[in-house]
Amino acid sequence: MERARKQEQEPATETVTEVAPNVLRMQLPIRMPGLGHVNSYALLDGRGAAVVDPGVPGPSSWRSLTDRLRAAGLKIKDVHSVIVTHSHPDHFGGSGRLAQEAEAELVSHVSFRTWSDRADAEPCTDDDESTGNPWGEPVPWGGRKFKPPLRQRLAFRIMSTRLVPGYVSPRPTRRVRDGDVLQLAGREWTAVHSPGHTLDHLCLYDPEQKVLLSGDHVLPTITPHVAGIGSGRDPLADFVTSLDKVGTLGEVTNVLPAHGHPFDDLAGRIDAIKAHHVERLDRVRAIAAALGPATVTDFSHELFRRERWGHMAESETYAHLEHLRLTGEAHRYEGDDGLVYVIESDTHSTAPA
Repeated sequence: MERARKQEQEPATETVTEVAPNVLRMQLPIRMPGLGHVNSYALLDGRGAAVVDPGVPGPSSWRSLTDRLRAAGLKIKDVHSVIVTHSHPDHFGGSGRLAQEAEAELVSHVSFRTWSDRADAEPCTDDDESTGNPWGEPVPWGGRKFKPPLRQRLAFRIMSTRLVPGYVSPRPTRRVRDGDVLQLAGREWTAVHSPGHTLDHLCLYDPEQKVLLSGDHVLPTITPHVAGIGSGRDPLADFVTSLDKVGTLGEVTNVLPAHGHPFDDLAGRIDAIKAHHVERLDRVRAIAAALGPATVTDFSHELFRRERWGHMAESETYAHLEHLRLTGEAHRYEGDDGLVYVIESDTHSTAPA
């Protein structure tokens, strides 16, 4: 049976729509697993516009971005700020070029870094055990080195060697912290650090119009990937804490995600995403009861469909197993094929925390 397509998988349209006062949604095409577009937002004010998440690198995406800006009545030189919500290529890929050509400020969280250039970013936490570059390195659970899908490996290799036509590595000129205030769209927005999906994830909250630019932190119909490497010591706990954090910001009636359509029920979506991870932890426990001591790969093959097997599935599986270990419900040891996890049947934790 064919699975229903999620909002986030829909292809980009050329339509530019006002989704909040002085905020325009511009859909840019991408080709990534499970995604068909990224929402770039133009926040208009008397100086011109701030652009959030200007898409992947490359000439095709750049043409789409300039076409959307033109449809909105904007030129490149009208862009005074470029804002990147986090360090994934569909969000930062076009930011360096746009900032350079517009002579614009480039804004990110203080811990923003790309996997090809991490030297000028501040660490997110003093006790982080997993902020290094995962590409090509042995994964912490053992076995093969970390390799994303071939298409992504080639894209990052090209980006890192500056072979993408027009690609400019992003160099933030303003690095914000949680609680910093930005003047955007003619009013004040608060920077909200929301780690979990990535260490550097940034949401923006507009209390005046009750708008949340949620990036990939809260999406309308899919649950964001929680990576077990490069995302902190316990990324699942960080992610849930960040969900609770945005859920208590104040009244939010309009959520503008990086993929999918705007929606209004932030609390309901947060509850659904948290419930998904509670169910996944329960599934991990059930797998442990059936398999006994098992590797991350063994667990991932039970958690995910065959077509999703690989390092992304293993990375998220590792995040869940490590959460159970760090909360005292599981332990691990070195086996012949990497880390082996054992979950004690007489301990239970009902939710990630």
